[in-house]
Amino acid sequence: MTTAFLTDHYELTMVDAALKAGTHDRESTFEVFARHLPAGRRYGVVAGTGRLLELIDRFRFTDAELNWLTEHRVVSPATIDWLSGYRFTGTIHGYREGELYFPGSPIFVVDAPFAEGVILETLILSVFNYDSAVAGAAARMVSAASGRPLAEMGSRRANENAAICAARAAYIAGFSATSNLEAGRSWGVPTMGTAAHSFTLLHDSERQAFQAQVDAFGPQTTLLVDTYDIPTAIETAVEVAGTALGAVRIDSGDLPSVVRTVRDQLDSLGATTTTITVTSDLNEYAIAALSASPVDSYGVGTAVVTGSGSPAAGMVYKLVARKNDAGEWVAVAKKSADKISVGGRKQPIRRLSGQGIAVAEVIDVVDHRVPDATGVTDTRPRDPVASDVAGRALLVPLIVDGAVASAYTGPDGVSAARAHHKRAIAELPPVAFRLGRGDPVLPTIYE
Repeated sequence: MTTAFLTDHYELTMVDAALKAGTHDRESTFEVFARHLPAGRRYGVVAGTGRLLELIDRFRFTDAELNWLTEHRVVSPATIDWLSGYRFTGTIHGYREGELYFPGSPIFVVDAPFAEGVILETLILSVFNYDSAVAGAAARMVSAASGRPLAEMGSRRANENAAICAARAAYIAGFSATSNLEAGRSWGVPTMGTAAHSFTLLHDSERQAFQAQVDAFGPQTTLLVDTYDIPTAIETAVEVAGTALGAVRIDSGDLPSVVRTVRDQLDSLGATTTTITVTSDLNEYAIAALSASPVDSYGVGTAVVTGSGSPAAGMVYKLVARKNDAGEWVAVAKKSADKISVGGRKQPIRRLSGQGIAVAEVIDVVDHRVPDATGVTDTRPRDPVASDVAGRALLVPLIVDGAVASAYTGPDGVSAARAHHKRAIAELPPVAFRLGRGDPVLPTIYE
């Protein structure tokens, strides 16, 4: 399916005007970055890159789109002709999916003629702003869980398509599974689920419901024990499934006290290996509050699919360099109050200490040549002060001359992004994982 109409009207009118002015084919560089991190957070997580590459690859104007644009007189006939042959032929470098970002980080750099690049603005931002918001919230929940597994269960709290994207982003950020089947089919995210309260209410008794579930899935299943009275349900669950009962799920109540009581009761009944999972309106703060409780796993819904209060990451897409009439590269930048940007091509480096701990996001404003396959354009030595620390280049080629790097797409791309996120977040200093509002844990330094 084409993705060409996942855009805003003014993207096409800019192309229309640029074609008339003869400036549509000026070589240009666009960057995606965030001026601030959401809600006083200390780091952000790049997510959505792999699926965005696939969306760009399908960005085509078929007869259906062209006829609609013509009928509604959105653009001129000359622009209709130009759109009919649209294929992105430029080159894109970016941070690897799962990478961390900070204010000013150029996470996605588009090199293309102006019209080819500007028309992708809305599509690019819609992906990064949502997916990165979810991944940033999910990463905080993962750190708050301190190694205990989390499942994403928020499909009923999001648009049906956003739910799939949220499950994907949460998995990249460290969640273990999702309840969303399409996320499993499309992106290889492990899926899980057993039963809701309606299954218990379907039967004449809780015992009958538990027996039906154990008969279907075996004693290692997870039984939901808070439909009626939790202590009674625990006793019944162990009677039905035996002490080999896999897990019980709690979806309500004062969780710290309820969980402790449930653990004590399970142990007294001999079900010492039965685990406890909780799923009651959790966010990173609630998860942290349960850190001393005998919880074995968590299920998170609303908070993760809504970015835990920050549903958009605040990314912007700006033209930072272009060629002039003489064919020379010039840096350009917005100077509006509170929305100033930095012009010129940039080469970002994650500066690391000798112990491998990240200490700064260093952004060199370099010349305007397109990076080579390594993502590096600038070979000048680092400043003397930084000579005793290492630097990790952050840009990698994602699309080269219109060809998508397949290593970053599909389920394999998701697995690679998840693994990269685990490595990247391990570089952060411990202060990064405090849940209170604070400044970005790494300073952004322009050189």
